[in-house]
Amino acid sequence: MPAPVSATYRLQLHPGFTFDAAAKVVPYLAALGISHVYCSPYLQAAPGSTHGYDVIDHTRVNHELGGEAGFDRFVAALRAAGLGQVLDIVPNHMAISTAENRWWSDVLENGPSSHFAAYFDVEWDPPEARMRNTVLVPILGDHYGRELERGALTLERDGARFRVRYAEHAYPVAPRSLALLLGRAARLAGSDMLAFLADAFGELPRPTATDRASVRRRHRDKEILRAQLQRLLAEDAEAAHAVDRAIAEFNAEPESMHALLEMQMYRLAWWRSAARDLGYRRFFDINTLIGLRMEDEQVFHDTHRLVLEWIERGILDGLRIDHPDGLRDPQEYFDRLRAAAPDAWIVAEKVLEPGEPLRETFPIQGTTGYDFLNLVLRLFVDPAGEAPLTAFYAEFTGEPTDYAEVVHDRKLFVLREVLGSDVNRLTDLLLDICERHLRYRDYSRHHLTAALRELVACFPVYRTYVRPSTGDVSDRDRRIVCEAATAAAARRTDLEPALFDFLRDLLLPGIRGDLEDEFTARFQQLTGPAMAKGVEDTAFYTYNRFVALNEVGGDPSRFSIDPGRFHAAAADTLRRWPLGMLTTATHDTKRGEDVRARLALLSECPAQWAAACRRWSSMAARHRTGDMPDRNAEYLLYQTLVGAWPIEAERLAAYMEKATREAKVHTSWTAPNAEYDRAVRRFIDGLYGDVELRAEVEAFVAPLVAPGRVNALAQTLIRLTAPGVPDTYQGTELWSLSLVDPDNRRPVDFEVRLRALAELDGLDPVAIAARADEGLPKLHVVREALALRRRQVSAFGPDGTYTPLEADGNRAAHVVAFARGGVAVTIVPRLVLTARGDWSGTTLTLPAGTWRNVLTRTTLPDGPVALDALWQTLPVALLERT
Repeated sequence: MPAPVSATYRLQLHPGFTFDAAAKVVPYLAALGISHVYCSPYLQAAPGSTHGYDVIDHTRVNHELGGEAGFDRFVAALRAAGLGQVLDIVPNHMAISTAENRWWSDVLENGPSSHFAAYFDVEWDPPEARMRNTVLVPILGDHYGRELERGALTLERDGARFRVRYAEHAYPVAPRSLALLLGRAARLAGSDMLAFLADAFGELPRPTATDRASVRRRHRDKEILRAQLQRLLAEDAEAAHAVDRAIAEFNAEPESMHALLEMQMYRLAWWRSAARDLGYRRFFDINTLIGLRMEDEQVFHDTHRLVLEWIERGILDGLRIDHPDGLRDPQEYFDRLRAAAPDAWIVAEKVLEPGEPLRETFPIQGTTGYDFLNLVLRLFVDPAGEAPLTAFYAEFTGEPTDYAEVVHDRKLFVLREVLGSDVNRLTDLLLDICERHLRYRDYSRHHLTAALRELVACFPVYRTYVRPSTGDVSDRDRRIVCEAATAAAARRTDLEPALFDFLRDLLLPGIRGDLEDEFTARFQQLTGPAMAKGVEDTAFYTYNRFVALNEVGGDPSRFSIDPGRFHAAAADTLRRWPLGMLTTATHDTKRGEDVRARLALLSECPAQWAAACRRWSSMAARHRTGDMPDRNAEYLLYQTLVGAWPIEAERLAAYMEKATREAKVHTSWTAPNAEYDRAVRRFIDGLYGDVELRAEVEAFVAPLVAPGRVNALAQTLIRLTAPGVPDTYQGTELWSLSLVDPDNRRPVDFEVRLRALAELDGLDPVAIAARADEGLPKLHVVREALALRRRQVSAFGPDGTYTPLEADGNRAAHVVAFARGGVAVTIVPRLVLTARGDWSGTTLTLPAGTWRNVLTRTTLPDGPVALDALWQTLPVALLERT
């Protein structure tokens, strides 16, 4: 049986932090008190990968991380320390950016007749004849013809293997097309053997033949012919010279090279062509990450064999499943995974929109905690700040304040400009379906594209989970589809309502058939990317009213919650998903947990904040370049300064470059505006060089630092003691003023943390509090809470209890408290600015028993406890019943 997962610590592995580096920090993590190290993906990824999500080989560990030997040393270190391991895996996609992906290289060489053609989600039979049985490879820096004419596309050989080279990219040559090259070489050398091989290669079964016999014959014969060619080229120098001469002639003749390229199973194209013509499903808008057909049982086994072996051997105790919403049938996937790993702890990176429950039929422990992250932050947001912050945002930026409209607009934008090829493939399928249903056959491609975009834009969640093959439609999914179709019809009055009714019936599915079922499945794989790219990667950078709330799985229009709502949600978690992950920071969060905790304070001082922004903007006017940056980006910058101060200019500039390009208003990653980018950088340099303005920023931030840390400690303690399994993201046991990746993936100084942890035992609580600038209070809270969880395992487990506790007195609304299993009590403050540090007269009645505050090492009787005394040394309290 796997070791129970009770507290995890996320490590980001990459070539700069290998298995051996991770092994060195294992003793520190054990001393910190976690139960499991939680690793980023470490199957073989593309060369130089900094994150591991671009897997190219599921059968081995990443050699850049130390390979098998390094992995074995890491596992041994974990076992020696008594720690378990959880691994992040990527079932949705693979990287195709390198020829080292053997499966994909075989597909490019052999097309539909490849042994691995069915592994990838490729459309082999699109409507356009030119693209049939061909994979679009959009990697050229300019139009194909221009690159061909300037000689950028070349042929090269390695023994009897031939490749097409473009810059750092290399692609295999289809065996049948060698007839062209070897035929010319035969004429140059007068070689009958080369002529024979040319004819033999040309007579191989066509790559479009997918019946078993043809595939088997093709693969057998091409390898025999390649071996004969290899032998000839090694033994006959004249033949080898003729082949090389033929290659040189092809490289010098664009027409000959074009003829050869036209015989390949791929079509090299200008990179911008992917926006409309890409013929395969990808991860969001990343062309080099191709979707896997995980619904195929063989694909599942071939991609999971090694991971499941590790689980069986006890090397892994759990899995984090990346982006399951991209899969064709997540329910089938989780059922298959659970059957293969019945005792593993499995959590899914499922983004739940506010109010959306996790599907209870999924046989997993829960989500990775985005839902908790957004819930707990809103405890520290003052509802009284919503109206003034909204009004000031409108005044300062002139931007719209209706978040729902911003989301709708941004989703339409990405469906048109970013996910165009995905929409086009779905439209092609819908056109074929309409041909079957005579009442709808007269709808044009324009009508269907517009209706699909609108319907996807109106979807309020990442996706539904309709299973057309079984007719499984939940009431919730039915309601989502119906409401989205109604909303889309109301918005697009230029389109017939009957068209949206038809789409609704296809999706529920009220209309069945092979194409209809395929449409339902593919539609559900499109709504997620539209939400991710339209909201998290666009709207979150354009709707800057109060960016503390702009977080994965969050809804910035939902401002605050009171303790009662939090308690209800926590109790529901204990009832439904007691072993789900709790997090306040991940590798994907838009800003660090302590940045959000400090920014939450702005909701408590909106007038002072607005006045400060007006002053700063007036002072900064001299650093602007015309109207650049725009007021929205400027407002985001000021919030970022306050949340992350002190932050180096280089880090802020890198963040603002990413933020403005993700916003896609004046500049973007695909169409960078160098003038705007330079203007933003000049603005930042001007701010940092402006002594007076810097002093203003520092003066505003200074009184927020301490209360921001109080919020951070309170948020941390709740994460560590609420129902669920708490995760600590690498390095965040000290203050974490990081921003979005790659900023939050900077190297972690574990030596500093190890020394700080060792010092804690020799310090009393007063001394710990006095070293707040070093982060010692946070490290202390993490260690003591994890130690309490180890001592009181049952209280924090799925059979424990969760009991809200209410304070009394004038600051009662500023207190969040709860008991776990009758043996532990968490007591933290909220809205600390408006509380003004005055806790006199505010008490909390403890459950019966004698209690010890494990953070201050003081003993308390049961009954009413004065909070001003309880929080005198440290601003949060964790009590254990003695």
